[in-house]
Amino acid sequence: MKTPGGKLRARGLGLPLTGTPGPSNAITDVDGVEVGYSTIIAGDSVRTGVTAILPRGRSGAAAPCMAGYHSFNGNGEMTGTIWIEEAGELQTPITITNTASCGATRDATLQWLLKNGIGTGQDWGLPVSAETYDGYLNDINGFHVKDQHVFEALDTAASGPLELGSVGGGTGMMTYEFKGGCGTASRQVTAGGTGFTLGTFVQSNFGRRPELTVLGVPVGRELKGGEFLDRGTGSIIAVIATDAPLLPHQLKRLARRVPVGLGRTGTIGHHSSGDIFLAFSTANAQVLSSAGVRHLDALADSELDPLFEAVVDTVEEAVLDAMICNEDMTGKDGFTIRALPRDGLVALLKQAGRL
Repeated sequence: MKTPGGKLRARGLGLPLTGTPGPSNAITDVDGVEVGYSTIIAGDSVRTGVTAILPRGRSGAAAPCMAGYHSFNGNGEMTGTIWIEEAGELQTPITITNTASCGATRDATLQWLLKNGIGTGQDWGLPVSAETYDGYLNDINGFHVKDQHVFEALDTAASGPLELGSVGGGTGMMTYEFKGGCGTASRQVTAGGTGFTLGTFVQSNFGRRPELTVLGVPVGRELKGGEFLDRGTGSIIAVIATDAPLLPHQLKRLARRVPVGLGRTGTIGHHSSGDIFLAFSTANAQVLSSAGVRHLDALADSELDPLFEAVVDTVEEAVLDAMICNEDMTGKDGFTIRALPRDGLVALLKQAGRL
């Protein structure tokens, strides 16, 4: 219902979202997954940071995960995906930051792996680093993300409940012209007669106000004030984790369902938006990298529908939480992005009979 810092989440406002969340309603409900932040707020114009996701936590950082990715709209960056497409493996932590610092977080991740003696048995690495644009609030071309910020995010990554909104890589982001940033959600599902957990984490930075839809109600048309875009722009990164034993092609199928959840919130996927998604499974550790004939568990394709539904549900909720768990922020050149007015949202949903 609330973040550790006391911020109300969508469910805390009474939104009747579908599905059964895990204990923390976060990507960290998938056993082993850890998330860390470095939030950089300085002076009048620095509003940025780094988010780190460790698929198997610090203790399992050397073990690859099966993975798949999908680009819904390619005006963005997620490094390392060519190798994921080729080999079906995610071999490093994931970092998410601003557009100008994507390379910096990639390189610093390599340094962190070397410094900590973490590797996959090879002398090279292709870290996954993703980005969205925070230049409305942040001096993005000041290159304020440094190696130590990446190390901080990686070193502090932990399981359990997460702070959301303007933290980590999401610090300077917007969503539907309201303050956006980091969001997450999870679902407990049954597939093939077995219980599994699926969690999604988003760095949400997309959409125009009139598009915003909550529980089928076009609330963005009524919640006016503070609009600043003259065209559709921005991006979203989504990372999906599950403990279900899935093959790379199945994980790509999960990633392809992210746009269905985004569509529930109203976006059309604008030309200049970078919408890139990654899904990984924590099952079957090292099954692809190890030598010899490998034996593994895999859920049948015909059993995937509950996981597809969980992706759609968690993406929708994570985007909503990225806005709801937020406050107004003023940054570069005195520019302010207002927070989603929670009372106004609740009033519109009650008026429409959704609450």
